[in-house]
Amino acid sequence: MQNVEAERRRLFKTTIRNMKNITILFLLSFICCNNATTDVIPVKDYTTTNSEALQFCKDNNFNEDYYYLIDLSIHPGKNRFFIHDFKQNKVIDKNLVTHGSCDQFETNPTKWEKAKFSNKADSHCSMKGKYKIGKRDYSSWGINVKYWLHGLEKSNSNAVKRVVVLHSWDAVANEEVYPNVSPLSWGCPAVSDEFMRKLDTQLKATKKPVLLWIIE
Repeated sequence: MQNVEAERRRLFKTTIRNMKNITILFLLSFICCNNATTDVIPVKDYTTTNSEALQFCKDNNFNEDYYYLIDLSIHPGKNRFFIHDFKQNKVIDKNLVTHGSCDQFETNPTKWEKAKFSNKADSHCSMKGKYKIGKRDYSSWGINVKYWLHGLEKSNSNAVKRVVVLHSWDAVANEEVYPNVSPLSWGCPAVSDEFMRKLDTQLKATKKPVLLWIIE
């Protein structure tokens, strides 16, 4: 009888141990699966870019309160037009912006997802580099306001010639549409009508030239 009772105790302990192991494995698998669906894409660090932009504004007598940063490496369905406040050292607003189709002289099968760049006239491409935001003018698009963009680098020196300007377009949404994409432009950084109204109000109240910087 003692041997039978001892065997029962051994089996009972083994069963309890196995149940604990199964429970732990279940919890671990749940945690792993849960983490897999809630991974957050890390926010890009623009510290160096912002510092360079501020120094450029100081050296060239540009506005030192804020500048506009467009990062065309970001998916076109996500916010990638940023208003960076130098004094607060943070982004105070952001929204969608278009990039150029860049298919005038060559095929561009990834044009909806990825921007390509060229300074060539009539290329319909976006252009990287720093711009001075110039004169406010009439536009036949969006809220009928555009700002001329003066390219300050070799990569965007044809901005005025190409009439690549900052304007709005009612086809551009005012919030993220990912995984869908924003419409394509002929190289202009076009934004939503509502966001353009904010930019227009801000630019009209600014006396010094404002920097717009397109990066990838």
